[in-house]
Amino acid sequence: MLLELARWLSDEHIRAFAVFDYITFRAVLACATALLIGLVAGPRVIRRLTELKIGQAVRSYGPQTHLVKTGTPTMGGVLILISIGISTLLWSDWSNRFVWVVLLVTFGFGWIGWADDYRKVVHRDPEGMPARQKFMWQALIGLVAAIYLAFAVSVPANTDLWPLFRDWVLSGFAMPLPTRADLIVPFFKSVSYPLGVFGFVALTWAVIVGTSNAVNLTDGLDGLAIMPTVMVGAALGVFAYVVGRVDYSKYLLFPYIPGAGELMVLCAALGGAGLAFLWFNAYPAQVFMGDVGALALGGMLGTVAVIVRQEIVLFIMGGVFVAETLSVMLQVVWFKYTKRKYGEGRRILRMAPLHHHFEVGGWKETQVVVRFWIISMMLVLIGLSTLKLR
Repeated sequence: MLLELARWLSDEHIRAFAVFDYITFRAVLACATALLIGLVAGPRVIRRLTELKIGQAVRSYGPQTHLVKTGTPTMGGVLILISIGISTLLWSDWSNRFVWVVLLVTFGFGWIGWADDYRKVVHRDPEGMPARQKFMWQALIGLVAAIYLAFAVSVPANTDLWPLFRDWVLSGFAMPLPTRADLIVPFFKSVSYPLGVFGFVALTWAVIVGTSNAVNLTDGLDGLAIMPTVMVGAALGVFAYVVGRVDYSKYLLFPYIPGAGELMVLCAALGGAGLAFLWFNAYPAQVFMGDVGALALGGMLGTVAVIVRQEIVLFIMGGVFVAETLSVMLQVVWFKYTKRKYGEGRRILRMAPLHHHFEVGGWKETQVVVRFWIISMMLVLIGLSTLKLR
Protein backbone atom coordinates (compact mmCIF):
# COMPACT_ATOMS: atom_id res chain seq x y z
CA MET A 1 0.00 0.00 0.00
CA LEU A 2 2.57 2.59 1.11
CA LEU A 3 5.03 1.24 -1.46
CA GLU A 4 2.68 2.21 -4.30
CA LEU A 5 2.18 5.66 -2.77
CA ALA A 6 5.94 6.11 -2.45
CA ARG A 7 6.46 5.05 -6.06
CA TRP A 8 3.84 7.54 -7.23
CA LEU A 9 5.49 10.34 -5.25
CA SER A 10 8.88 9.31 -6.61
CA ASP A 11 7.53 9.49 -10.17
CA GLU A 12 6.33 13.00 -9.38
CA HIS A 13 9.99 14.02 -8.97
CA ILE A 14 10.13 13.71 -5.18
CA ARG A 15 13.20 11.52 -5.41
CA ALA A 16 13.54 11.01 -1.66
CA PHE A 17 10.69 8.48 -1.80
CA ALA A 18 12.71 6.22 -4.11
CA VAL A 19 14.30 4.77 -0.98
CA PHE A 20 11.11 2.77 -0.44
CA ASP A 21 12.03 0.60 -3.42
CA TYR A 22 14.81 -0.94 -1.31
CA ILE A 23 13.58 -4.15 0.31
CA THR A 24 15.99 -3.76 3.24
CA PHE A 25 14.57 -0.33 4.08
CA ARG A 26 10.98 -1.57 3.97
CA ALA A 27 11.97 -4.60 6.05
CA VAL A 28 13.24 -2.30 8.81
CA LEU A 29 10.01 -0.29 8.65
CA ALA A 30 7.91 -3.48 8.70
CA CYS A 31 9.73 -4.73 11.79
CA ALA A 32 9.35 -1.40 13.58
CA THR A 33 5.69 -1.12 12.61
CA ALA A 34 4.84 -4.63 13.80
CA LEU A 35 6.74 -4.02 17.04
CA LEU A 36 4.91 -0.75 17.67
CA ILE A 37 1.50 -2.25 16.89
CA GLY A 38 2.16 -5.17 19.20
CA LEU A 39 3.36 -3.04 22.10
CA VAL A 40 0.51 -0.53 21.79
CA ALA A 41 -2.27 -3.03 21.16
CA GLY A 42 -0.96 -5.69 23.57
CA PRO A 43 -2.47 -4.33 26.81
CA ARG A 44 -5.82 -3.75 25.10
CA VAL A 45 -5.88 -7.25 23.62
CA ILE A 46 -4.96 -8.83 26.96
CA ARG A 47 -7.59 -6.77 28.73
CA ARG A 48 -10.22 -7.80 26.20
CA LEU A 49 -9.29 -11.48 26.43
CA THR A 50 -9.56 -11.23 30.22
CA GLU A 51 -12.99 -9.59 29.99
CA LEU A 52 -14.19 -12.36 27.69
CA LYS A 53 -12.79 -14.92 30.18
CA ILE A 54 -10.66 -16.50 27.49
CA GLY A 55 -8.36 -18.23 29.95
CA GLN A 56 -5.97 -21.13 29.55
CA ALA A 57 -7.28 -24.58 30.51
CA VAL A 58 -4.29 -26.51 31.84
CA ARG A 59 -4.13 -30.26 31.20
CA SER A 60 -4.48 -32.28 34.38
CA TYR A 61 -1.70 -34.67 33.36
CA GLY A 62 0.85 -31.89 32.79
CA PRO A 63 3.36 -30.60 35.34
CA GLN A 64 1.61 -29.68 38.57
CA THR A 65 3.51 -26.39 38.70
CA HIS A 66 1.50 -25.26 35.67
CA LEU A 67 -1.83 -25.40 37.51
CA VAL A 68 -1.24 -21.83 38.72
CA LYS A 69 -1.41 -20.72 35.07
CA THR A 70 -5.07 -21.72 34.81
CA GLY A 71 -7.09 -18.74 33.70
CA THR A 72 -4.20 -16.80 32.14
CA PRO A 73 -5.52 -15.22 28.90
CA THR A 74 -4.78 -17.32 25.84
CA MET A 75 -5.27 -16.85 22.08
CA GLY A 76 -2.65 -14.09 22.26
CA GLY A 77 -1.46 -15.25 18.86
CA VAL A 78 -4.19 -12.98 17.50
CA LEU A 79 -1.99 -10.05 18.49
CA ILE A 80 0.91 -11.50 16.49
CA LEU A 81 -1.23 -12.10 13.41
CA ILE A 82 -2.72 -8.61 13.53
CA SER A 83 0.74 -7.05 13.78
CA ILE A 84 2.14 -9.17 10.94
CA GLY A 85 -0.89 -8.64 8.71
CA ILE A 86 -1.06 -4.84 9.05
CA SER A 87 2.69 -4.34 8.79
CA THR A 88 3.01 -6.60 5.75
CA LEU A 89 0.11 -4.94 3.94
CA LEU A 90 1.59 -1.52 4.64
CA TRP A 91 5.15 -2.16 3.49
CA SER A 92 5.16 -5.09 1.07
CA ASP A 93 4.64 -5.22 -2.68
CA TRP A 94 1.04 -6.32 -3.23
CA SER A 95 1.84 -7.63 -6.70
CA ASN A 96 4.17 -10.30 -5.29
CA ARG A 97 2.54 -13.72 -5.37
CA PHE A 98 4.81 -15.16 -2.67
CA VAL A 99 3.69 -12.60 -0.11
CA TRP A 100 0.06 -13.57 -0.64
CA VAL A 101 0.59 -17.33 -0.48
CA VAL A 102 2.55 -16.99 2.78
CA LEU A 103 -0.15 -14.76 4.26
CA LEU A 104 -2.91 -17.15 3.20
CA VAL A 105 -1.14 -20.14 4.72
CA THR A 106 -0.38 -18.19 7.90
CA PHE A 107 -3.92 -16.99 8.43
CA GLY A 108 -5.37 -20.31 7.27
CA PHE A 109 -3.46 -22.18 9.95
CA GLY A 110 -4.31 -19.37 12.34
CA TRP A 111 -8.00 -20.02 11.67
CA ILE A 112 -7.51 -23.70 12.54
CA GLY A 113 -5.77 -22.70 15.75
CA TRP A 114 -8.51 -20.21 16.59
CA ALA A 115 -11.16 -22.93 16.22
CA ASP A 116 -9.10 -25.23 18.43
CA ASP A 117 -8.59 -22.56 21.10
CA TYR A 118 -12.27 -21.63 20.97
CA ARG A 119 -13.26 -25.16 21.92
CA LYS A 120 -10.76 -25.15 24.75
CA VAL A 121 -12.04 -21.85 26.10
CA VAL A 122 -15.80 -22.05 25.51
CA HIS A 123 -16.26 -25.75 26.17
CA ARG A 124 -13.52 -25.87 28.82
CA ASP A 125 -11.94 -28.83 27.05
CA PRO A 126 -8.12 -28.82 27.42
CA GLU A 127 -7.84 -31.11 24.38
CA GLY A 128 -9.63 -28.71 22.02
CA MET A 129 -10.42 -29.74 18.45
CA PRO A 130 -10.14 -33.49 17.74
CA ALA A 131 -6.70 -34.30 16.36
CA ARG A 132 -8.05 -35.88 13.17
CA GLN A 133 -10.20 -32.88 12.34
CA LYS A 134 -7.35 -30.47 13.00
CA PHE A 135 -4.96 -32.52 10.87
CA MET A 136 -7.50 -32.74 8.04
CA TRP A 137 -7.69 -28.95 7.72
CA GLN A 138 -3.93 -28.59 8.03
CA ALA A 139 -3.41 -31.21 5.35
CA LEU A 140 -5.87 -29.50 3.00
CA ILE A 141 -4.30 -26.04 3.30
CA GLY A 142 -0.82 -27.52 3.08
CA LEU A 143 -1.70 -29.48 -0.07
CA VAL A 144 -3.19 -26.49 -1.87
CA ALA A 145 -0.15 -24.37 -1.01
CA ALA A 146 2.24 -27.15 -2.08
CA ILE A 147 0.62 -27.57 -5.49
CA TYR A 148 0.64 -23.83 -6.10
CA LEU A 149 4.27 -23.40 -5.02
CA ALA A 150 5.43 -26.29 -7.21
CA PHE A 151 4.75 -24.09 -10.23
CA ALA A 152 5.18 -20.63 -8.63
CA VAL A 153 8.86 -21.16 -7.82
CA SER A 154 9.48 -22.55 -11.30
CA VAL A 155 8.61 -19.48 -13.36
CA PRO A 156 9.66 -15.80 -13.36
CA ALA A 157 7.86 -13.45 -11.00
CA ASN A 158 4.22 -12.71 -11.82
CA THR A 159 4.22 -15.06 -14.83
CA ASP A 160 1.00 -16.91 -15.54
CA LEU A 161 1.20 -20.39 -13.98
CA TRP A 162 -1.49 -22.00 -16.09
CA PRO A 163 0.69 -22.78 -19.17
CA LEU A 164 3.23 -24.62 -17.03
CA PHE A 165 0.49 -26.61 -15.29
CA ARG A 166 -1.09 -27.43 -18.65
CA ASP A 167 2.23 -28.59 -20.11
CA TRP A 168 2.76 -30.80 -17.06
CA VAL A 169 -0.64 -32.45 -17.53
CA LEU A 170 -0.14 -32.90 -21.29
CA SER A 171 3.23 -34.50 -20.64
CA GLY A 172 1.52 -37.29 -18.74
CA PHE A 173 2.62 -35.77 -15.40
CA ALA A 174 6.23 -36.52 -16.35
CA MET A 175 7.55 -33.02 -17.10
CA PRO A 176 10.45 -32.13 -14.78
CA LEU A 177 10.61 -28.88 -12.87
CA PRO A 178 13.47 -26.37 -13.40
CA THR A 179 16.60 -26.84 -11.33
CA ARG A 180 15.63 -23.95 -9.05
CA ALA A 181 12.95 -26.27 -7.61
CA ASP A 182 15.49 -28.96 -6.65
CA LEU A 183 16.14 -29.96 -3.05
CA ILE A 184 19.34 -28.19 -2.00
CA VAL A 185 21.80 -29.97 0.27
CA PRO A 186 23.59 -27.41 2.49
CA PHE A 187 27.37 -27.24 2.88
CA PHE A 188 27.91 -28.57 -0.66
CA LYS A 189 28.45 -26.34 -3.70
CA SER A 190 26.57 -28.30 -6.32
CA VAL A 191 24.65 -31.08 -4.57
CA SER A 192 20.92 -30.95 -5.17
CA TYR A 193 18.23 -33.47 -6.01
CA PRO A 194 15.49 -33.03 -8.62
CA LEU A 195 12.12 -33.70 -7.05
CA GLY A 196 9.62 -33.52 -9.87
CA VAL A 197 6.15 -32.13 -9.25
CA PHE A 198 4.95 -34.97 -7.04
CA GLY A 199 8.14 -35.00 -5.00
CA PHE A 200 8.05 -31.23 -4.59
CA VAL A 201 4.41 -31.30 -3.48
CA ALA A 202 5.03 -34.13 -1.01
CA LEU A 203 8.07 -32.43 0.52
CA THR A 204 6.39 -29.02 0.68
CA TRP A 205 3.30 -30.47 2.31
CA ALA A 206 5.41 -32.26 4.92
CA VAL A 207 7.48 -29.14 5.66
CA ILE A 208 4.48 -26.82 6.07
CA VAL A 209 2.31 -29.18 8.12
CA GLY A 210 5.24 -30.58 10.08
CA THR A 211 6.67 -27.19 11.02
CA SER A 212 3.25 -25.94 12.07
CA ASN A 213 2.75 -28.83 14.48
CA ALA A 214 6.35 -28.69 15.68
CA VAL A 215 6.04 -25.05 16.79
CA ASN A 216 2.72 -25.90 18.42
CA LEU A 217 4.31 -28.70 20.46
CA THR A 218 7.12 -26.37 21.53
CA ASP A 219 4.69 -23.74 22.83
CA GLY A 220 4.45 -25.09 26.37
CA LEU A 221 6.43 -22.65 28.55
CA ASP A 222 6.42 -18.88 28.89
CA GLY A 223 8.37 -17.44 25.96
CA LEU A 224 9.72 -20.79 24.81
CA ALA A 225 8.31 -20.92 21.27
CA ILE A 226 8.26 -17.29 20.22
CA MET A 227 11.97 -16.48 20.49
CA PRO A 228 13.21 -19.42 18.36
CA THR A 229 10.46 -18.54 15.88
CA VAL A 230 11.73 -14.97 15.66
CA MET A 231 15.34 -16.10 15.21
CA VAL A 232 14.52 -18.69 12.54
CA GLY A 233 12.22 -16.23 10.78
CA ALA A 234 14.93 -13.56 10.71
CA ALA A 235 17.42 -16.03 9.24
CA LEU A 236 14.94 -17.08 6.56
CA GLY A 237 14.52 -13.40 5.73
CA VAL A 238 18.25 -13.25 4.99
CA PHE A 239 17.97 -16.30 2.72
CA ALA A 240 14.97 -14.73 0.99
CA TYR A 241 16.97 -11.59 0.26
CA VAL A 242 19.87 -13.62 -1.14
CA VAL A 243 17.88 -15.91 -3.44
CA GLY A 244 15.75 -12.98 -4.59
CA ARG A 245 18.76 -11.16 -6.09
CA VAL A 246 20.54 -12.30 -9.22
CA ASP A 247 23.97 -11.10 -8.12
CA TYR A 248 23.95 -12.48 -4.57
CA SER A 249 22.41 -15.82 -5.52
CA LYS A 250 24.93 -16.31 -8.33
CA TYR A 251 27.88 -15.42 -6.10
CA LEU A 252 26.75 -17.68 -3.25
CA LEU A 253 25.68 -20.50 -5.61
CA PHE A 254 21.99 -20.42 -4.71
CA PRO A 255 19.14 -20.71 -7.19
CA TYR A 256 17.65 -17.37 -8.20
CA ILE A 257 13.98 -17.22 -7.20
CA PRO A 258 12.46 -14.07 -8.74
CA GLY A 259 10.26 -12.26 -6.23
CA ALA A 260 11.46 -14.22 -3.20
CA GLY A 261 13.33 -11.21 -1.83
CA GLU A 262 10.05 -9.53 -0.91
CA LEU A 263 9.58 -12.17 1.79
CA MET A 264 12.26 -10.37 3.78
CA VAL A 265 9.62 -7.74 4.56
CA LEU A 266 7.24 -10.38 5.86
CA CYS A 267 9.95 -12.07 7.92
CA ALA A 268 10.89 -8.69 9.41
CA ALA A 269 7.24 -8.15 10.34
CA LEU A 270 7.31 -11.55 12.05
CA GLY A 271 10.38 -10.47 14.01
CA GLY A 272 8.80 -7.25 15.23
CA ALA A 273 5.48 -8.89 16.08
CA GLY A 274 7.23 -11.74 17.88
CA LEU A 275 9.35 -9.45 20.02
CA ALA A 276 6.29 -7.37 20.93
CA PHE A 277 4.47 -10.53 21.96
CA LEU A 278 7.47 -11.69 23.99
CA TRP A 279 7.16 -8.47 26.01
CA PHE A 280 3.90 -9.83 27.42
CA ASN A 281 4.68 -13.55 27.15
CA ALA A 282 7.95 -13.51 29.12
CA TYR A 283 7.83 -15.28 32.49
CA PRO A 284 5.47 -14.90 34.24
CA ALA A 285 3.34 -14.67 31.13
CA GLN A 286 0.47 -12.19 30.96
CA VAL A 287 -0.89 -13.96 27.88
CA PHE A 288 -0.32 -17.23 26.03
CA MET A 289 0.08 -17.63 22.30
CA GLY A 290 -2.42 -20.45 21.93
CA ASP A 291 -2.80 -22.63 18.86
CA VAL A 292 -3.98 -19.61 16.87
CA GLY A 293 -0.43 -18.27 17.03
CA ALA A 294 1.67 -21.43 17.16
CA LEU A 295 0.06 -23.19 14.19
CA ALA A 296 0.11 -20.00 12.12
CA LEU A 297 3.75 -19.14 12.80
CA GLY A 298 4.89 -22.69 12.13
CA GLY A 299 3.03 -22.75 8.83
CA MET A 300 4.58 -19.41 7.93
CA LEU A 301 8.15 -20.60 8.61
CA GLY A 302 7.60 -23.76 6.60
CA THR A 303 6.16 -21.91 3.61
CA VAL A 304 8.97 -19.34 3.50
CA ALA A 305 11.59 -22.10 3.78
CA VAL A 306 10.08 -23.90 0.79
CA ILE A 307 9.99 -20.75 -1.36
CA VAL A 308 13.64 -19.93 -0.65
CA ARG A 309 14.55 -23.63 -1.16
CA GLN A 310 16.01 -24.12 2.33
CA GLU A 311 14.00 -27.02 3.71
CA ILE A 312 17.03 -28.83 5.14
CA VAL A 313 18.42 -25.61 6.61
CA LEU A 314 15.04 -25.05 8.31
CA PHE A 315 15.43 -28.52 9.84
CA ILE A 316 18.81 -27.44 11.23
CA MET A 317 17.83 -23.98 12.46
CA GLY A 318 14.59 -25.26 13.93
CA GLY A 319 16.38 -28.04 15.80
CA VAL A 320 14.53 -27.21 19.02
CA PHE A 321 11.21 -27.68 17.22
CA VAL A 322 12.47 -30.95 15.74
CA ALA A 323 13.66 -32.26 19.12
CA GLU A 324 10.34 -31.40 20.76
CA THR A 325 8.41 -33.22 18.02
CA LEU A 326 10.63 -36.30 18.07
CA SER A 327 10.36 -36.47 21.86
CA VAL A 328 6.58 -36.73 21.62
CA MET A 329 6.68 -39.27 18.79
CA LEU A 330 9.23 -41.50 20.53
CA GLN A 331 7.39 -41.28 23.85
CA VAL A 332 4.08 -42.31 22.30
CA VAL A 333 5.54 -45.11 20.17
CA TRP A 334 7.57 -46.56 23.05
CA PHE A 335 4.63 -46.36 25.45
CA LYS A 336 2.31 -48.20 23.04
CA TYR A 337 4.95 -50.80 22.20
CA THR A 338 5.79 -51.63 25.80
CA LYS A 339 2.14 -51.70 26.79
CA ARG A 340 1.40 -54.20 24.05
CA LYS A 341 4.47 -56.33 24.85
CA TYR A 342 4.62 -56.14 28.63
CA GLY A 343 1.07 -55.13 29.52
CA GLU A 344 2.35 -51.92 31.03
CA GLY A 345 3.28 -48.76 29.19
CA ARG A 346 6.78 -47.43 29.83
CA ARG A 347 8.30 -44.04 29.09
CA ILE A 348 11.60 -42.89 27.64
CA LEU A 349 11.29 -39.39 29.10
CA ARG A 350 9.88 -38.27 32.41
CA MET A 351 7.28 -36.33 30.45
CA ALA A 352 6.85 -35.19 26.84
CA PRO A 353 7.38 -32.81 25.07
CA LEU A 354 11.08 -32.47 25.84
CA HIS A 355 10.83 -29.21 27.78
CA HIS A 356 8.59 -30.92 30.35
CA HIS A 357 11.20 -33.67 30.77
CA PHE A 358 13.75 -31.15 32.00
CA GLU A 359 11.17 -29.26 34.03
CA VAL A 360 10.08 -32.39 35.88
CA GLY A 361 13.76 -33.24 36.32
CA GLY A 362 14.32 -30.14 38.42
CA TRP A 363 15.09 -27.33 35.97
CA LYS A 364 13.21 -24.12 36.62
CA GLU A 365 10.93 -22.97 33.84
CA THR A 366 13.10 -19.95 33.08
CA GLN A 367 16.20 -22.17 32.89
CA VAL A 368 14.57 -24.42 30.32
CA VAL A 369 13.42 -21.48 28.25
CA VAL A 370 16.70 -19.55 28.21
CA ARG A 371 18.78 -22.66 27.54
CA PHE A 372 16.55 -23.63 24.64
CA TRP A 373 16.92 -20.07 23.34
CA ILE A 374 20.71 -20.42 23.47
CA ILE A 375 20.55 -23.71 21.58
CA SER A 376 18.26 -22.13 18.96
CA MET A 377 20.67 -19.23 18.52
CA MET A 378 23.59 -21.59 17.89
CA LEU A 379 21.56 -23.64 15.41
CA VAL A 380 20.46 -20.52 13.55
CA LEU A 381 24.08 -19.41 13.27
CA ILE A 382 24.97 -22.82 11.84
CA GLY A 383 22.15 -22.42 9.35
CA LEU A 384 23.36 -18.96 8.33
CA SER A 385 26.88 -20.32 7.87
CA THR A 386 25.58 -22.37 4.93
CA LEU A 387 25.38 -19.11 3.00
CA LYS A 388 29.15 -19.24 2.56
CA LEU A 389 30.34 -22.66 3.73
CA ARG A 390 29.56 -24.53 0.54
